[in-house]
Amino acid sequence: MTELPAVKRGAALLNDPELNKGTAFTEAERSALGLRGLLPPRVMTQHEQLERFLPGVRSRPTPLDQYAYLVGLHDRNVTLFYRLVMDHLEEMMPILYTPTVGQACQEFGRIFRRSRGLFVTADDAGRVREVLANWPHDDVRMIVVTDGERILGLGDLGANGMGIPIGKLTLYTACAGVPPRQCLPIAIDVGTDNTHLRESASYMGLRQPRLRGAAYDALLDEFVEAVQERFPQVCLQFEDFGNHNAFTLLDKWRDRMCTFNDDIQGTASVTLAGLYSAARITGTPITDMRLLFLGAGEAGIGIGDLVVEAMTEEGISSADAHSRCWFMDSKGLVVKSRTDLAVHKQPYAHDHPPVASFLEAVETIKPHAIIGVSGMPGTFTAPVLAAMARHHARPIVMALSNPTSKAECTAREAYATTDGRAIFASGSPFAPVTHKGRTHVPGQGNNAYIFPGVGLGVIVADSSRVTDEMFAAAARTLASTVTDDDLAMGRIYPSLSRIREVSHAIAVEVARLAYERGLARAPRPDDLSAAVSAAMYQPVYPVYAE
Repeated sequence: MTELPAVKRGAALLNDPELNKGTAFTEAERSALGLRGLLPPRVMTQHEQLERFLPGVRSRPTPLDQYAYLVGLHDRNVTLFYRLVMDHLEEMMPILYTPTVGQACQEFGRIFRRSRGLFVTADDAGRVREVLANWPHDDVRMIVVTDGERILGLGDLGANGMGIPIGKLTLYTACAGVPPRQCLPIAIDVGTDNTHLRESASYMGLRQPRLRGAAYDALLDEFVEAVQERFPQVCLQFEDFGNHNAFTLLDKWRDRMCTFNDDIQGTASVTLAGLYSAARITGTPITDMRLLFLGAGEAGIGIGDLVVEAMTEEGISSADAHSRCWFMDSKGLVVKSRTDLAVHKQPYAHDHPPVASFLEAVETIKPHAIIGVSGMPGTFTAPVLAAMARHHARPIVMALSNPTSKAECTAREAYATTDGRAIFASGSPFAPVTHKGRTHVPGQGNNAYIFPGVGLGVIVADSSRVTDEMFAAAARTLASTVTDDDLAMGRIYPSLSRIREVSHAIAVEVARLAYERGLARAPRPDDLSAAVSAAMYQPVYPVYAE
C-alpha cells in the first residue's frame, strides 16, 4: 500500500495530478481519504476510464484541440494520461509532439492553463538558484531546456518555446519510462526578436528584444552551475537554441557535466540509423556513400560529425570521411574558396568550384542521399528528385525539417517523381503512399527513437557524461531493430508501436558504454537489461487503502 503525504486528503488529493486517481479511487480509499461525496459514486477501473476518455480526444475537431484536451487530462491525472499515451502511442505522438507541438508553441499563450515547468528569465540574473529551489521535487534526473530562439522550423518564439521541453519530457516518459517526477521542463526567457509575438495580447513572456552577448553568456553560466548544484545527478538536454549558442553551449559544457544537444546529437543519431538501414536496401555501405545536406546549421553539422565518426570507426580516414559529406547553405555549396564560413562549417569546405543552386550540386556531386535540414519547404523540387533518380537506382531522400509544413518535399512527391524508387524518410509523419499498385510506408526520422533511450541509459548508470560514442551506439542499435519486413515496405525505421522496446535496447547499450568507459557512478548491476526494465515507469495506480 502506498503512503500519502499527511496533508493529501479530500479535495487536496483530487487536485494533485500526480496522486489523483479520479473515479478509480476505491470504496475503501474514499472512506479513508475523505473523498465521500467529492466523486461520482461509480468506482471505475483504469481501463474503463480510458474507454470514457479516448472518444473525447478523437472527437476534437483539430489536432490543437486534441492537444489541449490531452494537456487537460495531464493536469488532472498524470497516471491516466500516460496510460492513454502509452497504449495509443502511434496515434498520440503526432498530437503531443511533431507536428502539432509547433502550433501549440505558436499559440502557447492562448491555450496555457497551468504551469508545468520553470521559467528562468533575464530578470532572474543573480538569483537563478532561488528560482530552481522553488521546484518541489529534488530527484530530478532529466531537464530539457530551451531559450526559444529556434523552435523547430518556426524561428524565435521566446517563452512560447516552453511547449518543446514539455513535449520532449512527455516522450521521455511515454517512450522510455523515465518517471514523470524525475523530469523538469525549463524555458529560459531572455526576450524575443519576434516583434509580432512581443506585441501579441496573449504573449506571456518578457516584452523585450532578445538578450545577447556577455549578459546572455553570464545568465547561461549561472543557470548551468545552479542546475548542477540543485540536481547533482541530472542530465541537461539543450533544445532549440540558435546555431551559435547551441554549438557554444555544447562545446563549453559537454566535458564538464552530463549534457547533450538533441538538435545536434539526437538528430545526427536518428539520421545515421536511417542511413545504416538504407544501406541494407541499396547495397552501398555508408563508407561509400556521398551525402549532400541542404542546411549547414546545428542539425546538419551534427549529422555530418556523427557520420564521420561512424565512417572512421569502419576503417576509412577522417579526411576521406569528411570528403563524403557535402553541405549547401543559404549562400551555396560550402567550398574552401568562401571567406564567410562559420567555424563549424570549415571542416566540410571542399576544394571545389562554387555552386549556387541545390539542383546543380545534385547534378555535380551525384549524392547517394540528400538530407534536408533547412526548414525551407519544397526545396527538394521535382528536378532535384528526378536527378537523384537518374544517378541512383534507389536514391535516399531524407526531408527532415519540422513541422510538416517545413518539409523539403512530401512522401508522395518523392515516390511519384522517382517512379517509386526513392528510400524516403521525413522528420514529421507522412501517410503511406500507393504508387502504381505498390504501397510505400515512409520512415519517420523522429528523434524520439533516440533521446529517450539515451536518457534512460544515462540515468540507470548515473553517467557523468553523454558522449558521441553513445549516440553512435544508439544509431546502430536503432538500425538493428529494423526488420526485413520494414525494409520491404520502404520503411527504414521500426514502427512507433515498438518504441519502448527500442528505447530499452538503446538504454542498455548506453549504460554499458558508461560502465566500460568509467563514466558510471551507480554500482553495476548483475543484469543490466533487467535493471533497465526495472527503472522504466509504468502508469499503474497505487493502492492507498485496503
